[in-house]
Amino acid sequence: MNASFEEKSVWISLLGMVAIFSFYFYVAANMLSAGVTAVGPFVPLFAGVTVLLVIVLVAGHIVVAIASRPDGRDERDRLISWRAEHNSSWLLATGVVTAIFGLALPIEPAWIANGLLMAMVLSEVLAHVLKLYYYRRGM
Repeated sequence: MNASFEEKSVWISLLGMVAIFSFYFYVAANMLSAGVTAVGPFVPLFAGVTVLLVIVLVAGHIVVAIASRPDGRDERDRLISWRAEHNSSWLLATGVVTAIFGLALPIEPAWIANGLLMAMVLSEVLAHVLKLYYYRRGM
């Protein structure tokens, strides 16, 4: 696979996000099913996975930067990023609107907060998948 640094960066971000947030949502689902409905107990979990994600992304990018010299973003990289973000933003918007409606219903704050986080993560995952598609398909 003769991928650019930008494409490898997308792979690192995608795999890191999927692995780490899969763990987060597994633990969060167990907490929610155990009756935890306040947001507070989720904060240390979220902080931990955020730190872990940063460590994984930094380590992955260092390895890729050493293995293949970064060549800088060009117009194609910017267009791919813009198009992927544009085509995935509807997922985040849907999650936000759903959460707003959830605020009008008797839904516990932890469910709404985790729903918002899931919408954000899924939107980013979709954006990364679309970026990889556009890199492979060509722009």
